[in-house]
Formats: sequence, structure tokens, C-alpha cells
Amino acid sequence: MSSSPARPTAYYEPIDDGRFRSTTHAQGAWSADQQHMAPVSGLLTHVLETCSPRDDLIMSRVAFDILGSIPDGEVEVAATVVRAGRTIELLEAEMTAGGRAVVRATAWRLARSDTSSIAGTEIDRIPGPDELEPFDMAALWPGGYIRSVEVRAADERRPGRATVWIRPKFDLIDGVEASDTARLFGVIDTANGVAVRARPDQVLFPNTDLTVHLFRRPEGEWLGLDTDVTFGPDGLGLTSSVLHDVRGPVGRSAQTLTVRILG
Repeated sequence: MSSSPARPTAYYEPIDDGRFRSTTHAQGAWSADQQHMAPVSGLLTHVLETCSPRDDLIMSRVAFDILGSIPDGEVEVAATVVRAGRTIELLEAEMTAGGRAVVRATAWRLARSDTSSIAGTEIDRIPGPDELEPFDMAALWPGGYIRSVEVRAADERRPGRATVWIRPKFDLIDGVEASDTARLFGVIDTANGVAVRARPDQVLFPNTDLTVHLFRRPEGEWLGLDTDVTFGPDGLGLTSSVLHDVRGPVGRSAQTLTVRILG
């Protein structure tokens, strides 16, 4: 493998402007020589947040399209504003590896305003991480990324349904202070592995995308996932999650699945 030496302290090590090297903590669950989409999402979110930043705008939606396998090792990332505006902006970011685009992301930034007097949601809170028990995802999934996160889960897990809390044990980028939003985006893609409907050694169900909608910025170290997994009859699937931080719900995520029975 071309990942960096043992005992790294982050998911990525910066090389120079726009170039990073993945570490063993970014190793994927489906293949040992590929990256997991979770830290990739965190890195791209960091790049989007730091692209022409504005205090008067806040990120509301990020959509990631996975264009192919994401090899471990060196990657390049870049972001640009594709639709500038006074109150609404659209940004785009891309990760390339070996000269090939592997992930593209688009993000809307919307005008920040004080709506605290009318804020509210019908989404119920989930029990906090201190109320749940440790859950060993590495017993089901291989890979360095899975070993890099702490997971706590509710007892009433069943195939296709789970409530869990996840926090990364390592920094997103070595020597770089990332926002809570970027760090927590770096674990959202884990949703597709927390409520498996079928064992991954019997059925393949990788996601081709990840879309995240926020109605407030997430805060803190923990991300809560209240997750449902659905398989359709024609090889399609969907993983849907309500996202929480320790203050309560913050948004939703969805992942399109390509489902294939092995054997």
C-alpha cells in the first residue's frame, strides 16, 4: 500500500497546496487499497469551507458524487465558486488521483440571518452518546477507517435500522485545524455500515453518492445517525439518516446504493 507510515495522527497529511496523502486511517472497508468515502467527504468539505470564505453565508447542502474507486495515497483537491451571489452561492470541489477525477462535490451557501425566534423541528432527539453502549463495527467491517472511529449504539438495532453515535479518534488533516462541520462530515458516510440489511460478505451494497442537507451547523465531537437502510427489488438501495449533534438534530443525509448478491 502507498499509505503513509504507521501510527499517523490524522486521516490526511498535507504535501503542498491542494495535495494530500491519505493515511491508514482513511483505508476503505470494501477494498484495502482504496479510501473510505467518509474521510474523503470531510476533506472535500474542508476545501469547500475554505474556498472564498464569507461570514455572511452558511453551508446548507453538500452533494458528493463518487466517480470511481478512490485509491489510497496521494490525491489533489480544489474548489471554486461557480455561482457567486450576494445571498446565495454555489461551489464545486473535485478530488483527483493519478490525474483521474474520483469524487465531485457541490455545495450551496445561503445568507445567514437571525431566525431563532421561529426555529423549530418535528424531528425527535435521540439518546445521547453517554446513554448508549460501545459498538464494535470492526467485528463486521475491515479497514483502517472503521478502526479509527469510536461508535456507540442503541440496543434495539436490527437489519436495516440503527441509532448510533460516532466520533473520529484522529484529526482530519495533520497540522490543520478543521471546523466541526468538516470533521463531522468526515464520518457521515459511515451510515451505510451501521444498519446493514445483509452481511457484506454475502451482498455488496456500496454507495454511489452522498447528499447532506443541514438546517444548522453541527457542533462538537460526536455525530448521531438515526439510520434506515432499504433494498429495492431491482438492485437499487437507499440509506437515509437523520443527523444529530449533542444539542439535537441538525439535518439529513441520503446515499444511493448499488446492490448485488454475491455467489
